[in-house]
Amino acid sequence: MKLRGGDIIRFILLLSIISLFFLPKSTFGQATKKEVYGIVVDTAGNPLKGVSVHLTSSRDTLFSSTSATGYFRFGRVLGNDIRISCSQIGLSILERSYPLYNSSTAKLDVGKLTMFPHVSLLKEIVIQKYKPIVYKQDTVQFNLDAFQFDRRALLEEALKALPNVQVSRDGSVYAFGKAISSVKVDGKKFFGGDVLTATRNLPADFVKSVQVIDFYGDEATAKGIKSTESEKVLNIVLKEDKKKITFGQATLGGGTAERYLGSIGVNRFDNGKEYSMVSSMNNTNTNLFSFGSPNGGEREREMGELADFADPTDGVNKISSIGASFSSPLSKKVNASGKYSFTQRNNNTVGNSFLQSIYGSGKGNSTAISNYEDYKIKSVDRTHKMDWDFDMKLSPKDQLKISPKLSWTNSTSRTLKDRRIKNNRLSSTGIYGAANSTESPAAALDLFYVRSFDKPGRKILYTFHSDFNSLDKDEVLGDNNTAVDSSLTPPKVTNTYLNQMIRSNNESKNIQSRLSLVEPVDLGGVLEINYDFDYTKIDASRSTFDNILQSKIDSLSLKYDYSFANNKVGMVYRQDIGKNVKINLGFAVQASELNGALTNENIRTSYPNVNLVPSAGLKWKFTKDEDLAIDYYGRNNQPSFYQIQPVVDNTNTQNIVIGNKDLKSEFAHSIVSKYRKSMTRKGQYLEASLAYNLVNDKIVANRTIEPNSTVQKTTYRNTEGYFDLKSYYLFTASLFSDNLQMSLNGNADYYNNISYVNDKKSFGGHFLFTQAIQFRYAWNDIFEAELNGNYSLNRATFDWPVRDNITAHSGIVGLGSKAYMGKHFTMGLEMSQKFNAGYSSSWSNINPTIINAYLEYTFGRNNLGMLRFQGFDLMNQNTGISRAVVGNDILDVQNNRLARYFMLSLNIRLQKYPKKS
Repeated sequence: MKLRGGDIIRFILLLSIISLFFLPKSTFGQATKKEVYGIVVDTAGNPLKGVSVHLTSSRDTLFSSTSATGYFRFGRVLGNDIRISCSQIGLSILERSYPLYNSSTAKLDVGKLTMFPHVSLLKEIVIQKYKPIVYKQDTVQFNLDAFQFDRRALLEEALKALPNVQVSRDGSVYAFGKAISSVKVDGKKFFGGDVLTATRNLPADFVKSVQVIDFYGDEATAKGIKSTESEKVLNIVLKEDKKKITFGQATLGGGTAERYLGSIGVNRFDNGKEYSMVSSMNNTNTNLFSFGSPNGGEREREMGELADFADPTDGVNKISSIGASFSSPLSKKVNASGKYSFTQRNNNTVGNSFLQSIYGSGKGNSTAISNYEDYKIKSVDRTHKMDWDFDMKLSPKDQLKISPKLSWTNSTSRTLKDRRIKNNRLSSTGIYGAANSTESPAAALDLFYVRSFDKPGRKILYTFHSDFNSLDKDEVLGDNNTAVDSSLTPPKVTNTYLNQMIRSNNESKNIQSRLSLVEPVDLGGVLEINYDFDYTKIDASRSTFDNILQSKIDSLSLKYDYSFANNKVGMVYRQDIGKNVKINLGFAVQASELNGALTNENIRTSYPNVNLVPSAGLKWKFTKDEDLAIDYYGRNNQPSFYQIQPVVDNTNTQNIVIGNKDLKSEFAHSIVSKYRKSMTRKGQYLEASLAYNLVNDKIVANRTIEPNSTVQKTTYRNTEGYFDLKSYYLFTASLFSDNLQMSLNGNADYYNNISYVNDKKSFGGHFLFTQAIQFRYAWNDIFEAELNGNYSLNRATFDWPVRDNITAHSGIVGLGSKAYMGKHFTMGLEMSQKFNAGYSSSWSNINPTIINAYLEYTFGRNNLGMLRFQGFDLMNQNTGISRAVVGNDILDVQNNRLARYFMLSLNIRLQKYPKKS
C-alpha cells in the first residue's frame, strides 16, 4: 500500500490526536471530591445508632459511625471503586460496592442500608453490591449504576460505555457481535420494538439495567427447546422511581449547506402503562425510526465499520417522520400495545460503479467485460406502518398472543446512467433513463397459543403466521446504445434504441402453522411431536408496451401463477444428563411441492420432493461461567419469483434476465457451534462461534455472453457443491483498572460459490477476513476516549474461465474523545482515517479522512437545556466505497454521502413527576 504526501500529513495529524488519549490526568484538572451519605436501619426500618461504617476506594480509607438517626456521611471522597462496610455486634456484616461509580453532581446517596440479625448457623458475610455485569443462561445484564457515562445523556450514549456493546453512527446497536433486532422496556415492546426510537428518546438516567437477551422466539421459550438461530433483543429495566413519570425533549437546529434538524418527543410511563409520541424533520440522516424490517432492524453492517466515524448512508437524504405508540393492560388478563409511524425519505444519490464480468477466451469472447457507469438517482419513499400486540392470559393454563401488522409504501424514483462497456475490441456507449412508481400494501397476522396441563411440563403449542404482500409498479425506460466492433475494417457501428413502458402486478400470500405436543418422560427427558404446514402462492402479471409503436410486446409479457406447499411431521427428544449436559435428537419427514402455471401460454410445471430432516443439539455447561453449544438443523429455501419468472426481462439491454420455471427448492444443512466463558473477577469475556452450511440444489446464476457483442444473458439453475464456513470470536478485558477496557474481535468467512459461465460450471472461492480492536478509557467526570482499529481482507478466486484471484484491502483507524470542562461545558472530537488498496478502479483506492467536532453547553434546572455547536466532516472527504462478488461478477461502487457542514442546535428536556399523595 503506497502512501502519498497527503496521506502522510493525515497520518501525522491522527497520531497527534491519538496522543491526547495518553495524556496524564493532571492535564485535565483535579479529581472531583465526592460526598457519600446514607442511613443504616434494622429489618423493621428503625434507625441504628453507633454502627461502624468503613469506606474504601481507589484513593481513600475512611471511618465513621452512625448518629442517633442512623445517618452517616463522608465528605471528601477522592477515588472510584467505592466500597462501604457496616458492622455492629449482634448484626451480620453488611457490604456494598460501587465499582465504577461516577456522578456529575459529585454526590452518592446510598439510601437505606438494612442490617440483619446475626445467625450462628450463617458463617458467610452478607454482601449486597452492584455487580457491573451478570451472566445468565441466555441473558447478559449490565447494571448501569456501575458504569461511567454522562448522566444527562440519552440511552444511546450510555450503551457506548458498556463492554461488548457497540453503537454505529447510524444508530444501529450491536451486542456480542450481532445486531440488536428489537427493544423492550420492562419486558414490553417499546414503540413496536424499534431500536432507534428507544435509544434516541429514553434518558440514560432512567435506566436501572440493560439486558441483552438471546431470543429464540415465543415457541422456543415456552418449550425450552431451541431449534433455530437466536436474535439479539434489548430489554431496558427502568428504575423504580422512573416507572411513573412524564418526560420529553425538543430539538431545533440549523447550519451551513442548508442543513436543518427539528424533533420533538413526549413520553409517559405510569406503572406498566406507556404512551409515546415522536416526530422529526431533518436532512442530516438523524433518524428516529428504523427503515427496513418491521421489527426495527436496519441494514446489515460489518462490525469493522464501527471504527469509521463517517456517515454510512449513501446519498443526501431529507427525512420526515411521526409516530405514536402505547402499551397498557386492558384488563387483568389482557395487555395490549400498538404503534403507528409514518416516514418519508427523499434521497439524492450520485455515484459511479465498475463491474467486471469474467468469461473465457476464445472466438467471439474475451476474458472479461468491463462496465463503467456514472449515475444519478432521485427517489421518494413514503411508508405507513401499524403494529399491534395482544397478550392474553385466558386462564392459569392458557395463554394467547395475537400480533396483527399493516403497512403501505409508495415509492417514486428517477434514474439516469451514462455507461461505457468494453469487451476486448468490442465497445458500447449509451445513456439509460428510467422513471418508476410503486405501491406496496402489506398485512400480516401472527398467533401463538400455549396450554399447560396438570402434569408438569406437558404442553400443547400452536403457532400461526399469515401475510399478504402486493406490488404494483409502473416503469417507463429509455435505453440508447451505440456499439462499435473495432475488429472490422472499417469498424462496424450499430445503434439501438429502446423505449418501453412496463406495468407489473405481483401478489404474494403465505400461510405457516405449527402444532406441537410436549410430553415429559421418565429420567428427566422431554418428547416433542410436531406438525408443520407452509404454503406460499404468487400471482404475477407483467405487461410490456413499446412506446414508439404504441403496442404491447407479447414476448416480454406474462401472467404467471406459482405455489409452494410444504408438510413436515417430526419428533424431538431432549434429555438432561446430570446438571451440566443437555442433548436433543430429532427426526422429521418433509414433503414439498412446487407448482407453476404460465396461463397465457397454457404451460404448467410441477416438482414434488421428499426430504428427511434430522436435527441434533448439545449444550455442555462446564461451570456456571463457561458453556459450549452445538446444534444441527435443516431447512428448505424456495426460489424467488425473479428467479422463476419464465419471460425475458430486457429492462437492462446489456444484461438480459430470463427466469427458469423448472427450478427446485434448495435444502440447507447447518451446523452451528458457540463457546462462551466469562471471567468476572478478571473482568474478561470470551465468545467464539463456528458455523458450517451445506446447500443441496443450490440456486445459482448461469451467465452467457452473446457472440460478438457486449450483451450478457442471465438465467438460473440448480447445482451441487455450494458450502460456506463462518467463524467469529470476541474477547474483552479490563486492563490495569476498570477505567480501561479492551475489546478484540474478528471473523473469517469462506464461501465456496458455484456459478455457470457460458454453460460451464465454475467454482469461485470468496474469503472475507476482518480483525478489529477497540480501547475505551474513562477517567472520573473529566475525560473519556475510544480508540478503534480495523483491518479487512476481501479475496475472490476463480478456477474458470481463467485461474485468477482479486484481492482488496481496507483499514480504518478511529478515535473519539470527550472532555467535561466544569459542570456545564463538554467538548468532543471524532476522527477516522480509512485506507483502501487493491480495488479495480482508481477512485476506489482513495483514503478519506473524517474529522467531527462539537462543543456543548448545558444550562437550566438539572442542566436539562443544552446548546450544541458541531462541525461534521471538517476535511470534506466523506464518500461511500463498497465491493461485492457474485458468481463471475466483481462490482466496485462509489456513492456520494453527507459531507461538511456546521450546525448550531438547541435541545430542551422536560421531566414531570406525579404529585405525592
